[in-house]
Amino acid sequence: MADARVLVIMGSDSDLEQLKPAWEVLDQLGIRYEVRVASAHRTPERVRELALGARNAGFGVVIAAAGGAAHLAGVVAAHTTLPVVAVPIAGGTLGGVDALLSSVQMPPGIPLASVGVAGARNAGLYAAAILGANDPRIAGELERYRREQSARVDAADERVRTTHSKT
Repeated sequence: MADARVLVIMGSDSDLEQLKPAWEVLDQLGIRYEVRVASAHRTPERVRELALGARNAGFGVVIAAAGGAAHLAGVVAAHTTLPVVAVPIAGGTLGGVDALLSSVQMPPGIPLASVGVAGARNAGLYAAAILGANDPRIAGELERYRREQSARVDAADERVRTTHSKT
């Protein structure tokens, strides 16, 4: 496995199922990760410590998932220069749109990337792409993953075309 790792932080363990696709794809690509629960509002010191220590702990990317006000990714980004990928959690009155807007409307000077609501798989893939920019093994695994995706679409096209077309 690669030396570069991904730190995955969720605001609550109730976010676990929505975030699981992130580490499933990291597993598929052979990328090490650590999963933590820390809330920007309820445990702000833990979030600060995780963010400040992430680089020295060997992490190369942080995935931060939260719902509602979704301040977690922004707080993490304020305390590290590592790339931070926000995952807005679907739920609440607005179905995750509030979390999405909180993630994409960061003030100038503290950037982060955001995937769509409940987009944990894409967060894992984006973290892999970031790490793959400087790690040929990860880049190769990501290329393999994409080839396999293409092959599945080709197989589905063939199956649908042969069973549902009338020419």
